[in-house]
Amino acid sequence: MRLTGSCSKLMLCNASSSPTTSFQAHLLSLLRECRTVDYLKQIHSLLITSGLSHDVSCNARILRLAALFVPGDIAYASLLFHQTESPTVSMWNAMVRGHSLRCHHGRAIAQYTQMLREGVVPDEHTYPLVLKVLPKLSGIRPDQVHAQVLKFGYCADSFVRNSLVAAYAKCSGVASARNLFDGISDRDPVPWTAMIQGYVENDQASDALAVFVKMRTLGVHVDEVAIVSVLKGCGLQGNVWLGRCVHGFYVACGRVKWDVYVGSALVDMYAKCGCCDDARELFDEMPLRNVVTWSTMITGYVQCGRYKNALSLFRDMLLEDQAPNEVTMASVLTSCAQTGALGQGRWIHGYVKRSKLESSTVVGTALVDMYAKCGCIDEAVMVFSGILQKDVYPWTALINGLAIHGYAFQCLDLFSRMVKDGVQPNEVTFIGVLSACSHRGLVDQGRYHFSSMFKDYSIRPKVEHYGCMVDLLGRAGMLEEAMLVIESMPMEPTAGVWGAVLNACIIHEEFDLGERVGKHLIEMDPRHSGRYALLANLYSLSNKWDDDASVRMSMKGRRVEKIRGSSWTEVNGILHEFFATDESHPETMAMYEMLDGMTKVMKLNGACS
Repeated sequence: MRLTGSCSKLMLCNASSSPTTSFQAHLLSLLRECRTVDYLKQIHSLLITSGLSHDVSCNARILRLAALFVPGDIAYASLLFHQTESPTVSMWNAMVRGHSLRCHHGRAIAQYTQMLREGVVPDEHTYPLVLKVLPKLSGIRPDQVHAQVLKFGYCADSFVRNSLVAAYAKCSGVASARNLFDGISDRDPVPWTAMIQGYVENDQASDALAVFVKMRTLGVHVDEVAIVSVLKGCGLQGNVWLGRCVHGFYVACGRVKWDVYVGSALVDMYAKCGCCDDARELFDEMPLRNVVTWSTMITGYVQCGRYKNALSLFRDMLLEDQAPNEVTMASVLTSCAQTGALGQGRWIHGYVKRSKLESSTVVGTALVDMYAKCGCIDEAVMVFSGILQKDVYPWTALINGLAIHGYAFQCLDLFSRMVKDGVQPNEVTFIGVLSACSHRGLVDQGRYHFSSMFKDYSIRPKVEHYGCMVDLLGRAGMLEEAMLVIESMPMEPTAGVWGAVLNACIIHEEFDLGERVGKHLIEMDPRHSGRYALLANLYSLSNKWDDDASVRMSMKGRRVEKIRGSSWTEVNGILHEFFATDESHPETMAMYEMLDGMTKVMKLNGACS
C-alpha cells in the first residue's frame, strides 16, 4: 500500500529536522487510521527515519496493531517486542493476546510466564487474557493462576473474577467455579452465563437449568450466549417444556427473527427432545439460514431416526448452493449407513473428495462406518488406512463394523493394533469388542476384555457392556452365569439385557427360566408387542399351546398393536421405504403378484421352504 498524502508530507517536512511533539502526534493519528500490516510497516519505517524509533507510545501502538491484526504479523510483533528495552505491561498483554488469537496457546502462556520471570507486575487486563487460554491447554490448572490473582490483588476486579469463574467451569472445576460465583452479589450476566456453560459442558444440565431459572427470577439480563447454552442443556435433559418456555421468552424479546445462532440452538433443542416436526417448522420459518442451521436440522433428523428426511434435506441444501461442512457430511453418511443406501454413500464419498474434506477425521470416520455397516469391509479398510491422524473414533468405527459382520478375529486383532499404537479405547470400542466375542462364542476373550475395561482403562462398564456379556454367556448356554452377571449389575437391567436372556432360553430350551423372564419383560412394557411375541414363541416351542393362545389373547385384549416391520431399498439413487402390510401404493397388487412369483421360483430351486 502507498503512503497517504499526509504521511508523505510529514516525511518531507521532517526528514532533515529534529522530531517534534507535533510530528509525533501526527504519527499517532496515522496509527489510529491504520488498517493493514503493510501500511503499518510503512509508518514504522517513517518512525525510524524520523528518529522516533525509541518512542514508547508509538512503539507500543505499532506492536499492538501487528499482534492483533487478523491475519496480522505476529513474527513482526515479536521482533519489535524483543527490540524494546523495557516492554510495558500493555506490550506484554498484546503479545499474550496475539498468540491466543492465532491459537498459539502454549506460546501465550509462555509469554505470561516470561513476564513474571522478568519481574513485570501484571495488570487487570492480563488475567482475563491468560484465563481464556487455560481451557485449551492441559497441565495448567486455573487454581495456579488464581493464586497469582490473589497475590497481585485483582480478585475484586469484575473482569478478572468473571474470567476465573469461566476458566474453572470450562476446566472441569465446576465446584470451584460455583464457590466463586456464589460470592458475587451484583447482576452482571457474564458469570451467570459462564456457570450455565460450565454445567452444560460438564454434563450437569439440570444444574445449568437451575441457574438459568434463578437468573430470570432475579431479573439478570439474559443474552444470546446464555440462551444458546440453556437450550443446549434443555436438549441434553430432554426437557422440552422448559425449552418451550425459553423459546417463548426469546420470542417475547423480539430477537429470534434475526439471530441465526439462537434459531439453530432452538432447532437442535427440539430435535434432541424428539420433536422433529417442531424443529422443522422452526427451520422453515427462519429467514436466515447458514451451514450450522442446515447441519443442525439434518443431524436432528438422524438423532430421531428419520434418515430419509435427513437425506432429502441434504439434497435441498445442495440445491440452495449451501456448501456442507464436516458435521453435515458425517450426519448424512450416518443416514446412509443406517438405511444401507450404499449408492448414495458412494456419491457422497465422491462429493467429499471434490470438496477436499477427505482428510477430516470426522468425515473419514463416518465413511468407515458407512462402508462397514453396508458390508463393504474392504472399502472401509481402504478409507481407514487413508486417515492420517487416527484418534479413537475411526478405530472404533472399523472395530464395530467388523463385529457386526462376524469378523471376530479381525476385530480383536484390530483392537490389539489400536492399543499398541497408543490409542486409548472408549466405551463404544468395548461394545464392538464384546459383541464380536458374543457372535463367535469367544467366552474367555469376552471375560478378559470385560474385566480389562476398568482394570486397564478405568472405564466403568455401562448397561450395554453388561448386556453384551449376558448375551455372550447366554448364547454359550451358560445361563446361570448370565443371571449372576445380571445380579451383579450396579444399575437396573434394561429390556435389552432381559431380552438377551429370553433369546438364550429359547435357543437352549430353558423354558422355565424363559417363562419368568418373558413375563417380567411384559411387565416392564405392556405396550410392546415384541415381548408378547417372544413369550408366545417360547410357549409354542414347549408345546404349551393354551399358554401360547392366552398370551396372544392378552395382547389383543390390551389392544397392543404389533410394531410394523420396515425396510429400505435403493433404486437409481433414490431411497424407498416399505412397511409390512402396507397397501397404500397404487400398484400394490402387481407388486404382491411379482413377490408371489419370485417365492414360487425360489421354492422350486430349494432356496426357501
